[in-house]
Amino acid sequence: MNVPKSWPKANLSQNARIILEKRYLKIGETPEDMFYRVAKVVAGVEEQKFGKDVQVVTREFYNMMVNLEFMPNSPTLMNAGRELGQLSACFVLPVYDSMEEIFDSIKNAAIIHKSGGGTGFSFSRLRPKNSMVRSTGGVASGPVSFMKVFNAATEAVKQGGTRRGANMGILRVDHPDILEFISCKEDNSEITNFNISVGITDAFMDLVKREANYNLIDPCTGTVTGTLSAVEVFNNIVDHSWRNGEPGVIFLDKMNADNPTPHIGEIEASNPCSEQPLLPNEACNLGSINLKSMVCEKDGKTVIDWKRLSDVTRLAVHFLDNVIDVNQYPLPAIDAMVKGNRKIGLGVMGFADVLIMLQMSYASEEAVECAEEIMDFIRAEAREESQRLAQERGAFPNYEGSKCPELRNATLTTIAPTGTISMICGVSGGVEPIFAVAYTKTVMDGIPFIEVNPLFEKCAKQYGFHSEELMQKIAERGTALGLPEVPRWVQEVFTTAQEIEPEWHVKMQASFQKFTDNAVSKTINFPSKATREDVAKAYQLAYDLNCKGLTVYRDGSREGQVLTTGTSLPKINTEEVQVIKPRPRPDVTTGTTEKIKIGCGNLYVSVNSDEKGICEVFTNTGRAGGCSSQSEATARLISVALRSGVSEEDIIEQIQGIRCPACVRREGVKVTSCPDAIARIIKKQIGKGGGEDVKPAIGVVEVSEAKKCPECGMPINHESGCVACVHCGYSKCM
Repeated sequence: MNVPKSWPKANLSQNARIILEKRYLKIGETPEDMFYRVAKVVAGVEEQKFGKDVQVVTREFYNMMVNLEFMPNSPTLMNAGRELGQLSACFVLPVYDSMEEIFDSIKNAAIIHKSGGGTGFSFSRLRPKNSMVRSTGGVASGPVSFMKVFNAATEAVKQGGTRRGANMGILRVDHPDILEFISCKEDNSEITNFNISVGITDAFMDLVKREANYNLIDPCTGTVTGTLSAVEVFNNIVDHSWRNGEPGVIFLDKMNADNPTPHIGEIEASNPCSEQPLLPNEACNLGSINLKSMVCEKDGKTVIDWKRLSDVTRLAVHFLDNVIDVNQYPLPAIDAMVKGNRKIGLGVMGFADVLIMLQMSYASEEAVECAEEIMDFIRAEAREESQRLAQERGAFPNYEGSKCPELRNATLTTIAPTGTISMICGVSGGVEPIFAVAYTKTVMDGIPFIEVNPLFEKCAKQYGFHSEELMQKIAERGTALGLPEVPRWVQEVFTTAQEIEPEWHVKMQASFQKFTDNAVSKTINFPSKATREDVAKAYQLAYDLNCKGLTVYRDGSREGQVLTTGTSLPKINTEEVQVIKPRPRPDVTTGTTEKIKIGCGNLYVSVNSDEKGICEVFTNTGRAGGCSSQSEATARLISVALRSGVSEEDIIEQIQGIRCPACVRREGVKVTSCPDAIARIIKKQIGKGGGEDVKPAIGVVEVSEAKKCPECGMPINHESGCVACVHCGYSKCM
C-alpha cells in the first residue's frame, strides 16, 4: 500500500529509520507507506461495519501516527495488512493440571509468539512437586519443571527474528512449591525467556505485618500441606530480588479489585512486563500517546496543550477499538474472550521529556502531581470517547454484571514500557526517567561520537554553559550531577534513573496507577549499594500506595550488566591488547554438506569441524547462480571468525534473520536469505564437532556479552524486567 503523494511525511531520526527498516517495514516499503498500511487496515472497520467514509478516518489515523503523536504496539505496526494479521501484544493463557492441557498451552504459546505476542501464565493450578499422579502412579514434577519446558519451546520459536518470545510466569505465594519458584532464576542462564513474579495476596501482606505463619494449599485438593513464616518468605522474595531483580511481585487482590468483569472470571496473571492483567485466554492491544508532542509555548510559557491531548486521546481510543475488530486472533477462545470484553490499553511515552521541558525534577512532588493531572485527564477523555462509541456501536457484550456497563471497552488505560515505539518517536520510554544525559556511540566505521540528550544540549546552549569539553565529560559519566559547570537546577531536572531515590520511583508509579484501569510497567531502580531492607521498604510502599505490582533492579546485580550512569564505551589499555589471529586451518576436517532452497535456486552449505569444534564453512550456489560471491565472502569471514575464537552462537545471532527480497518473495523458501540459511545449518551442527570452544589470546580486552547488545554491540539498559537497546531496538526479557 503506497501512501498518497500529497500526504505529509514523518519527521523521523536516522536511528528511527534504521529500526523501522530492520524490524517493521515490508520489502520496498517506506515508513510513510507503513503508517498508511496500518491506518487503512484499522480504518477499514468504518466501512465494513458502520458504513462510514473509510478514507476520512484513514487520513486521521495516518496523521496521528506520521506526526508521532500516537503509536500502536509493535504487532500492529508489523502485521496490519500482512498475512499474519495479529495485532495484539499481550496475552494470558490458562495452565490447567493435566499433561494434555499443559502441552496445549505450550502449543498455543508458540502460536502466539510466532505472531508477535507475549504470553503470561499462572502456574498456580499445577499440583506440587512429588505429589501423586493417579493415572500413572508416578509423582508430579511441579510448576517449575514445566516452566522450563515452556521456556525451551519459546527458545525454539524466537518469533522469526523480528520480535522475541517473552513470558511471564506467576505462582501464588500459598502454593506448596513457592520456595522453589522464588529461587528458580538464581542462575541468570536459567529460564531466560521468562520474567517471574510471586502472586501476593492481601492476607499474606497482613500476616507479614503481624509476623505470623500462613498455610500452603494444594491447588488440586484444597488441603493444607504445610505452613511457612510469612516474614521469612517475604524476606526470601526480597533477597532474590536484591540479588538479580527476580522475582517481582504482583498484588493479586488489588488487580481483582479493579477487575471490570468479575462475573466472567478471576485475574490470575499478566503479560510479560506486568502492565496488563488479563483473564485466561484474553488479549489486549496497546498504544501510547507521545506526551512530548503535547507540549507547546503559550504566552511565553511552556505548557501542555490540553485541547490537542484531548483530540489525540479520543482518536487513539477510536483506533484501538477498531483494532479489536480487524485483528486476526491466533485462537478461537481468545477471539471470543477479547470481543466479549473489548479491553484496550492506552498509555503514554515521553513523560520524562515533558518534565524536563516543564523544568521539573522527576523526584519531586510537583512531578507526581503533574503525572496525576495528565493521567486523570487522559482517562476521563478516554472514558467519554468509549461512552460515545458505546452509544454508536454498542457496549462490550459482557457488560451485564460488569462495573462499567456504559462503555464500549471494559478497560481503557495501561502504562506500557513502549520499548521500540518510543525509539521510533525519539522520546523517553513510558513513564521512566532518562537513563543517561550523554554517552559515547560508535558508528559502523568505528568512529566514536558523543550522543547528547537533545533537550540537555538545547538547555546548555540556551543558558550559556555548553562546551564540547563538558559534553565529553558528561558522556564519560552519563550524568551531569555534581559538575560545577552545570547549574544546580539543571542537574535536578536532568537527574537520571540511577540517581533517583527508590521512594520517588514508587511514588511515580503509584501516581499513574491511580488513574490507570490496568497496571503500570515501571522499574524501581536501586544503586548497587542498596540493602535488602531498602528493597523491602519499596515493596511495602508499593503495596501501601495501591500499586498492582513491582519490579525492582539493583544496579550491577546481574553479571556483566552495563553501568547505566556512565554509558561511554570501556577504555582499553592499548599496551595490553594483542591482535587476534585465527588458528591455522587443520589439514583434516570432518563435516556435512546440506542443500537448502533459496530465492535464486539451491545453496549447498558445508560445515566442517576438527578436534576443537566447527572451524570452517563453504558455500556453493549450484547451477542456478545467485549471489555466489557474497555467499563465498560470508562463508570465508565466518570461517576466520570461528578459528579466532568467536562462538557459533554469536555468529548465528548476527546473521540469522537477515532478509533478501529473492528469498522472502519466493514460494516454498523457508529461509530469509543466504546468511540466514548458513546460520540455520551451523545451528544444526553445533555440538557435533566434539571439541572445546577456542578462547581468544591472553591479553585481549573483551566487552562482556551481557554488557552489550548482541545485535549492534552498543550498551543496553534494564527496564521493566527486560534489557533494551536504545540504538537498534533490540529487546529481550531477562
